Parts: sequence; structure tokens; C-alpha cells
Amino acid sequence: MLYSRYSDKKIYILTSMWFADGVEGRQIDSFSSLTINDPYMTFDSQLDCLMLNLKEVTDSEGRPVFIRFFLSDPANQAETLRSRMQFDCPVSVIGQAPLNGTKIAALVWCRPKATVTCIGDRMHKVSERGIDEYWYTCGVSDAEGSYSQTVSLLDDLGSKLSDNGLSLEDNCLRTWLFVQNIDVNYKGVVDGRNTVFDRHGLTRDTHFIASTGIEGRTENHANKVMMDAVAVSGEGVNVRYLHGLSHLNRTSEYGVRFERGSLVELPDRRYVFISGTASIDNKGKILFEGDIEKQTGRMIENVKVLLNEAGCGFDKLGSIIVYLRDPADYAVVKRIIEKRFPECPYVIVQAPVCRPGWLVEMECIAIF
Repeated sequence: MLYSRYSDKKIYILTSMWFADGVEGRQIDSFSSLTINDPYMTFDSQLDCLMLNLKEVTDSEGRPVFIRFFLSDPANQAETLRSRMQFDCPVSVIGQAPLNGTKIAALVWCRPKATVTCIGDRMHKVSERGIDEYWYTCGVSDAEGSYSQTVSLLDDLGSKLSDNGLSLEDNCLRTWLFVQNIDVNYKGVVDGRNTVFDRHGLTRDTHFIASTGIEGRTENHANKVMMDAVAVSGEGVNVRYLHGLSHLNRTSEYGVRFERGSLVELPDRRYVFISGTASIDNKGKILFEGDIEKQTGRMIENVKVLLNEAGCGFDKLGSIIVYLRDPADYAVVKRIIEKRFPECPYVIVQAPVCRPGWLVEMECIAIF
């Protein structure tokens, strides 16, 4: 079930909802995007509006299990946002400016019957019907440089998973690596991840982890990298990795290690996590350099191939994040996204992709 609504003239809320197969009337997941309509409002006024409407969403849709806030200027906004937090759930705060000209936006994932427990610094456990998710959010490190920070963050995640009887290689489903000045610091992230994966036996012949590596800032300029991640455990959990080899190549062919997507099969539903996906062919070549409209089309085609490999299509999408290098491309991309996905919650933010030639990238979550 999909619907959109205006809570008032200042904010637009788009929500998608799913119900458990064979259990009439039982909602299991909802995703909502909240975007401000009025760019002339101060940050405090935008935050007031968003928080009020976010409470309305969670009151109607159920327990929030993950929220990500997108800020235009985290150095001046993140502390104020955190002082207003009223949600005991995994929360990610990242500096990626909403490209409609406003200062803050949010994506929220709700489940009415879930239990959410804080289990330590940066860690929450989300439990429902025998399945446990472990969310690691806003991970930062005081190590020097993007390589050392990436190693430190992945080691910290691995240690926290180990404390709960899990491991990076067996249980981690998805990471998000937000890189300050990605054109300079991404190589350190790639090398650091490769170092940790070597230690954990994560290879092309075993598997990697679905991931997005994208430009993003925190309020502290010393944080070259911030990381979010989610892991899962429980009876009946099965994970399958998606490659889309007709349209995409294996990332290891150009020295990077992540899976294009993952299908997570649970006893009563399936999730698909699609990694950051751009305009690329199955040789690893950027397609349609300099043409934002054609790159967006190929990007969407690549995502469709990955979803089809998982056994679903665009009608099962729950949320979309679109990343743009150049804000001048916003109007073109917004028109395409709204036409192709008229009822799917989405946010379009400024965030350069890991190769300058990629003008646009998207990630998404599906459920069926």
C-alpha cells in the first residue's frame, strides 16, 4: 500500500507501507520521507516543522527502527538537531544538503511491533519475531586520515558484533561510508576496507558486504569518514548476494570490495538492499559521461536488473536516496525520479560519487 500526503503547506511526507503475506491487516514495515517545502524558513523553524511531523509519522506508522537526517551545514546544525532528539532508535546524521534548497530532510523506517534496545555506544538492537538487527550509526574515529579511520571503524563494528555473538563476515548486511572530500579521501577508504576484509576472509570467492561509499560530512572537520552499518541474526535468515552481471561488473575488478546488493530472506518477508548504483556497464566503464539524463536512465536500469535478480521490481521499493555531484542537475533528476517512482519515498541530496565522471548515484531498499 502506498500513499502520500501533505501534513501542512510547509512539509511534504511520502510514505510506503507493506503488510505481512497471509496475515490480513498486519503492517510490518513503513518508510517515509520528510522534506521541507519552504526554503525561506530558518533552520530552527525547519527543524521544528520536521520534528513535529516526524512525531506524527511515528505515532501513526509505529515504532521507528532507523532514521537518517540530511543536513546542509552539520557544523552549525548537528548539535541543535541532537539536542532535540526524542527517538530511542538508531539515528544517522550526515551532512548532505537536500537539493530542494532547504536545510534538513529525513528518511524514517518504522515497524509497529519491533522492540528497540540501546546496547552500547553507537549500537541498537531491533528485535521482532525472533530476528535481531544490530544497527551501528554515526561511527567516527579519531585516527589520522581516511585509511586509518576506515580500519578503526570496521574494527570497532567487528568488535561490537563479536560482543553480541556475531561477526563482520557472517552477519553484516550493509554499510554506508560517508567520506569528506571523496575525490581526495576515497582511496584511503578503499584500501582500509580491503585491509580489514583480508583479515576477515572476505574475498570475491566468499562474499563482500553491500555498501554505499559517498561524499558526506560530520560537524567535525577531522572526521574524514563516518560509517553506518546493519547486521542481522536469527533462525531462518538467509542472505544472497546480487551481481547484475548483464549490466554491471564485479567491484573487485577495479580494486573495490562491496556487493552490488543483497537479498535478505526472513521467515515472513524479504528485504533487498541495493548498494550505491551509478551509470556503469559490465566492464566497469562509466556510461554517458557528461549527460545527466542518460546517466540517470542507465542508473535506474541497473537498479531494475538487481531488483529482478532478487525476485522483485520497482513496485516493491520502500525508499530511495539519490546522490548528485552538481546541484544544477537537480531539476532534471527530480523530474525523472518522480516520473519513474511517483509514490516511493525519496530524498535527493548533494553528494559527489566516488568517481568524478559519475554525475548521479542511487541506493534503495525493497521489501516483499
